[in-house]
Amino acid sequence: MYEKEGDSWRRTLKTSAVLGKNGSSGNKREGDGKTPIGLYPLRDAFGIKTKPSKVNYPYTKTTKNDYWVDDPTSSDYNKGITYKGDPSTKWNSFERMSNSLYQYGVIIGYNDDPVIKGKGSAIFLHVWRNSASPTLGCVAIAETKLVNVLQNLKVEKNPHILIGTKASNPTVYTE
Repeated sequence: MYEKEGDSWRRTLKTSAVLGKNGSSGNKREGDGKTPIGLYPLRDAFGIKTKPSKVNYPYTKTTKNDYWVDDPTSSDYNKGITYKGDPSTKWNSFERMSNSLYQYGVIIGYNDDPVIKGKGSAIFLHVWRNSASPTLGCVAIAETKLVNVLQNLKVEKNPHILIGTKASNPTVYTE
């Protein structure tokens, strides 16, 4: 995590992360198990736990009625929806936001402005299982590190996440 001070950047957090089980790609597709490469805005935070102390970033406590729609045939594709009925009658594919990996999370603004059906959905920064277990396309870090990220996010700073490798972003990786 870096923060800009004047004309320079200062690192404020260093942590390991895991990406998609099939690596990363500049050509993400729905269900490919890859994490999208690029620079994306960080949208609102969420989690099944109560918002941690010292977090001033927009945060929603999710419930069993919260879903993220990854059904490309739905008008709700790549959107978070609260729905009290049986989700399998409404969508062909969806993610339950009451998932234990979503103790805390942040929506990564991938494929959301505009939404392109089939290009990939439900990309989050969330809690990992462990440092050796990949995601289905998200970015995941240790819970304590994610809480630290949440405590340092400020809407007015317009936070973004840069996803990539030394090969895909060589000028960024100088350390």
